[in-house]
Amino acid sequence: MKKLLFNVMFTVLAGAAMAQQPVDYVDPFIGTTNFGTCNPGAVCPNGLMSVVPFNVMGSADNKYDKDARWWSTPYEYTNSYFTGFAHVNLSGVGCPELGSLLLMPTTGELDVDYKNYGSKYEKETATPGYYSIYLKKYNVLAEATATLRSGLARFTFPKGKSNILLNLGEGLTNETGAFVRKVSDTEIEGMKLLGTFCYNPQAVFPIYFVMRVSKAPIESGYWKKQREMQGVEAEWDQHSGKYKIYDKYGKDIAGDDIGVWFTYNTSENEEIEVSVGVSFVSIDNARENLDKEQAGRHFAAIHQEAREKWNADLGRIMVEGGTKEQKTVFYTALYHTLIHPNILQDVNGQYPSMEGDEILTTKGDRYTVFSLWDTYRNLHQLMTLVFPERQIEMVKTMIDMYREHGWLPKWELYGRETLTMEGDPSLPVIVDTWMKGLRDFDINLAYEAMYKSATMPGKDNLMRPDIDDYITKGYVPLMEQYDNSVSHALEYYIADYALSTLAKELGKKDDAKMFYNRSMGYKNYYCKEYGTLRPILPNGEFYSPFDPKQGENFEPSPGFHEGNAWNYTYYVPHDVKGLAKLMGGKKKFVDKLQMIFDKGYYDPANEPDIAYPYLFSYFKGEEWRTQKIVKMLLEKYFKPTPDGIPGNDDAGTMSAWAIFSMMGFYPDCPGVPEYTLTAPTFDKITISLNPKYYKQKQLVIEVVDDEKNTDGYIKRIEMGNSSCGYRVKHNSLVESGTLRFYK
Repeated sequence: MKKLLFNVMFTVLAGAAMAQQPVDYVDPFIGTTNFGTCNPGAVCPNGLMSVVPFNVMGSADNKYDKDARWWSTPYEYTNSYFTGFAHVNLSGVGCPELGSLLLMPTTGELDVDYKNYGSKYEKETATPGYYSIYLKKYNVLAEATATLRSGLARFTFPKGKSNILLNLGEGLTNETGAFVRKVSDTEIEGMKLLGTFCYNPQAVFPIYFVMRVSKAPIESGYWKKQREMQGVEAEWDQHSGKYKIYDKYGKDIAGDDIGVWFTYNTSENEEIEVSVGVSFVSIDNARENLDKEQAGRHFAAIHQEAREKWNADLGRIMVEGGTKEQKTVFYTALYHTLIHPNILQDVNGQYPSMEGDEILTTKGDRYTVFSLWDTYRNLHQLMTLVFPERQIEMVKTMIDMYREHGWLPKWELYGRETLTMEGDPSLPVIVDTWMKGLRDFDINLAYEAMYKSATMPGKDNLMRPDIDDYITKGYVPLMEQYDNSVSHALEYYIADYALSTLAKELGKKDDAKMFYNRSMGYKNYYCKEYGTLRPILPNGEFYSPFDPKQGENFEPSPGFHEGNAWNYTYYVPHDVKGLAKLMGGKKKFVDKLQMIFDKGYYDPANEPDIAYPYLFSYFKGEEWRTQKIVKMLLEKYFKPTPDGIPGNDDAGTMSAWAIFSMMGFYPDCPGVPEYTLTAPTFDKITISLNPKYYKQKQLVIEVVDDEKNTDGYIKRIEMGNSSCGYRVKHNSLVESGTLRFYK
């Protein structure tokens, strides 16, 4: 009896210990509805491969369909019709792309029309590196896991005739065209064209793949949807406009809508595994990626390896206290920040050059998916603090892109520049990294690249095509009613301010003065009549008629992109005190900023105003507002539910906001190595620091109860052994090793 009790107690304690691992708090379903555009698929940290359930086509029962509206994610939580696993996907973005190589298990007679072969499902489960789903139509359990560059699916079939389909015609991408070749009874290889992200027509690229099944089929072949013929041709061709099955042809096949099928006689609960290796260089590299990363191992081993990778990365930040729900929000947010940017190079180091046809080789990691208009604000600052070895490689990648293409990236995707959104967002990222002491990259070449985009005339300037007026007038005039001119200029001001600080650091005094003066040009847009920034016409007059609220809910807005004047007026993080002076002083600045929150003008789902809550703390006595509003925003918009992100996660940017806010500090000015402090969510937070870059092994953040404090707000903060204010320098923080909030 004692032995039985001991075993029961040991099991309970062991289970409790396992539940405390960071990986177990992650819920990949968070952000999979409410336009969060995240997905619950299997992926490794910063991995090239992701294996994601595709449920956004083929059925009228789905609420959201990729072909019926603007849609940018392969998965929506409220949908119910599964049409396969997509290989290589984007997380939290706003434009449709990738989400192809759709792998689907079926049973019964072969049907290759996704509108027919899709299935309702239930019993979805997802943890980092693993996803499973039960297909009701077929009584099939479908599971997925991944390595860095390959995916592995496991299908558990019932007794009878079963099929495995690889659909190369469908996906999120707007590009078409693929080819496939049979290598053996159990292996195929091929290529599919991807690209035109955000409808940039030339930003296309191929994905190469090798697929293997663990068991030889009894039959296999291809399919292709034939073009619809007219007149006499249509009369004699029975497949006109229909899917044609090829069961007696085994050579190469190509087309816009093609696929491969394998048919089996399966026994009850028979498992068949399907592995897919990919490369953006060649089929041979896809095969090598698959061979080296899976190395003949089966599903359980690959899944365990992915889980361990996630637990190691998530464990760099350990939190204590708080609720289970808060830990779920925190670790899921950290999980989302570790998806993009992701590696691009193959196991042999090869990768496609930026905007070129060359195949190059890297010694370190080559990254891709630089959604910089989003991530320059906070995600790269998180990488610098917690994963500096990766941030350095990301910066080196950006500089190498300049070597290869002549420009730093704006919104790069698999070696193509999509030019999505505006500004010059590489500059604050590189400057921020350098100013925080991570300097293992060619700063002189980086400065050359930044100087080029900040000074080259507009007709030749890929990053700043409207720079001419910006230089001569200090602002970008409104040339067309909805041309986003103010948004463009505000981004340039921030980039130029960052560049001025770097120029000063490098001893380039004249450059520093020039770029600083430019960064103050935002004052041209300030309109006393409305107390906001306001578009300016080419003749120097303010745009009329003007409504500061025009632009709500993504409606067109003169001068502003994805927002309105209230979302952008305080977007001058490099000169908060100067903006306050323009507005008539501290009180008017604070009252108007508070009004933005009180009247619901603040948009938590988009980037321009996400730092607003932290601006109160620039003024003594107003710090409590930051603490109150940040807490309110976290509780209202970040939840352990599928709608638990307020909108597009934007490649981890919204998640990074939540992580910093829950830890009690935020980098509210990109390019400036400082943080504004607020009340942490947890009692204790321990951040492991990489000893190659930081003197201390860890940064410990604690909340200490102060019995004299009755209102619940932070009244005193200590960094190391000394008191500090509500803004701290990065180097001082990491060198102190401790940050204590007295509450």
